[in-house]
Amino acid sequence: MTLAQFGTGQVLLSMLYFFLFFIWIWMLITVFGDVFRSPDLSGWGKAGWSIFVIVMPFLGVFVYLIARGGKMHEHAVQQYQAQDAAAKAYIRNATSASGGPADQIAQLVELKNQGVIDDAEFQALKAKVTS
Repeated sequence: MTLAQFGTGQVLLSMLYFFLFFIWIWMLITVFGDVFRSPDLSGWGKAGWSIFVIVMPFLGVFVYLIARGGKMHEHAVQQYQAQDAAAKAYIRNATSASGGPADQIAQLVELKNQGVIDDAEFQALKAKVTS
């Protein structure tokens, strides 16, 4: 069959096959990712699911989605919560340039000695830091 003999229906059918193949590959990667990320599966369980998905790819993926679909969601939520907590901790550490009240008071003393702030400002800022 030459390229000129392809009709609109055949092109659409080929696109549908490609789309379904792409979705199946995506599901396969997602299932393997969840299998190896699952802390509640033993090594034998991970091996069993891997063999099942490799030997019977379509059936294996669908059975896994039916059997452990809820756990997949729980694992994804836990992963996103851990990433969010790590990002918040990083931001918190990055924004607090000083180590604590003692470092802040030392910086205030330096500013006072340099003449940037006067004694009244020093006392007010020191009271704010220590409270």
